Amino acid sequence: MGLFEARGLSVAYGAADDPGAAPMRLDAVSFSLERGRIYDLTGPSGAGKSMLIRACAQMMAVEGGCLLLDGVASGAMAVQEWRRRVCLVPQHASLVAGTVRDNLLLPWTLKVNRSRPLPTDGELRALLDAALLDVSLDRDGAKLSGGQAARVALLRVFATKPEVLLLDEVDAALDDASAQAVGALTAEVVGQEATCLRIRHRSPDGRAFGTFHLEGGCLSYAEGGRGRMPEAVPASEGPVAASPNSGLGRSPAASPGSGLDGSPAASSTRAPERPSASAPTEGGES
Repeated sequence: MGLFEARGLSVAYGAADDPGAAPMRLDAVSFSLERGRIYDLTGPSGAGKSMLIRACAQMMAVEGGCLLLDGVASGAMAVQEWRRRVCLVPQHASLVAGTVRDNLLLPWTLKVNRSRPLPTDGELRALLDAALLDVSLDRDGAKLSGGQAARVALLRVFATKPEVLLLDEVDAALDDASAQAVGALTAEVVGQEATCLRIRHRSPDGRAFGTFHLEGGCLSYAEGGRGRMPEAVPASEGPVAASPNSGLGRSPAASPGSGLDGSPAASSTRAPERPSASAPTEGGES
């Protein structure tokens, strides 16, 4: 059983959500993420990648299926608790008025985190250094560059140590050195107990255990993060079970491995095709 699982997830985005957005839909999407591993999610613009991870973070309603964290269904816990443990960082995360310190400590102003230990200045400084952010904790957040602000927003989430990280192109605005530093820090935060699914359009950095590819409503998977594109299973063959463990090996899924033996394979879950369009603007951060 993966640390995080989506089973038969169906989600749609259309005029009711954003009058100017083209309709988008995913049906019966299933996958799992194992502890201690980073996964990449790739696909063309408008394929629904951001919509998928927003649904996983319960930042938008789903029409069907279920989400599980360590075997516990999302419906069994408060939404705020789910978002604390399954945390989304959008591509264009915003900062609040105040210093860098104020922004990094923002999660501790929320009721769900108030009983958790507050990070020390030393711990916050270590996070900034690891992300190659040579700025003072007392610096006004409004005076940060776009790349600096993006890293502060990311570190704000890293400081809370969520179990599942959902990262939406968080390194898109960074130079290569900063992107490498963020990748290394992501791996450190994931460690052995957490997991991460990150939307990326940069060249593979070798840190991903596997790559999911979403295109035309089809979610496929290939083990290894060095640029291999997974092959989609033809629609006539139907959904294929694929999992790195026995947990999802008995149900339709697109996940690391193949069946119960964990051997590499590609698999897919097919949904209806959607019109070609740009993805809707993503936002919201738990």
